[in-house]
Amino acid sequence: MLASVVFVPSAPLLVPQVAGPGATDTEAVREATRTAGRELAAAATEFVAIGARDDDSAAEIGVDGDFGRFGVPMAVTLRRPAAVAVQSGTARKDTLDLSPSDLPLSMLIAGWLRAESGIEAVEPVTVARDALPADCARVGAELRRRIDADPGRVGVLVVADGATALSARAPGGGLRPGAVDMQRRIDQALAAADTDTLAALDPTACAHAGVAGRPAWQVAAALCSGRQFASRLAYRDAPFGVGYTVVTWTPR
Repeated sequence: MLASVVFVPSAPLLVPQVAGPGATDTEAVREATRTAGRELAAAATEFVAIGARDDDSAAEIGVDGDFGRFGVPMAVTLRRPAAVAVQSGTARKDTLDLSPSDLPLSMLIAGWLRAESGIEAVEPVTVARDALPADCARVGAELRRRIDADPGRVGVLVVADGATALSARAPGGGLRPGAVDMQRRIDQALAAADTDTLAALDPTACAHAGVAGRPAWQVAAALCSGRQFASRLAYRDAPFGVGYTVVTWTPR
């Protein structure tokens, strides 16, 4: 049963050790993300994280990763050591025991927030960064079937960034009006739990605006399509010229 869906940025600067002590611009989005993670932990008993992969590979990911490529050798994991799941009264090794490999950035953030929120384990659901909307819809529909059949309360974490050209010094090449318009559309859709708008995001337009989060949002749109949600916007800004949004959807 779907208990809650939380949307957070896929930003390494959420992590204090990566951002450094002088990065005060990250404090508001970090605290909004931490609060949303703790609320997700309180609302659910099982957890899934949706995010884009860093490349177009279809290879399975593991459960352990490291922020070393962002300058800090800080390990994270999608589960606590020796995590077990109990099914039909029998303990079994958790199904997150996949082949070892490093995690994409979206799952590094999921692993960090898992630890910050006291969550035992998070199941990763990743899609290619250039996945077509139809492919995202298929992944979301399959995830919906699994969650609907699960007697537990499932919390979903969606880790995704918006446009990268929202200020003069933005990493996407400076301020672009088209990116600003795209980000406004995305923010409004997330704040309103508007799955139709998210599902209709155009891959080419999103790529031009630097919107890496499109595939994850479209998986979530398929997961949540046709349902009614109460939506609460906790954060919406672009402190580094990149669209960061923190929103919680709670089924009515």
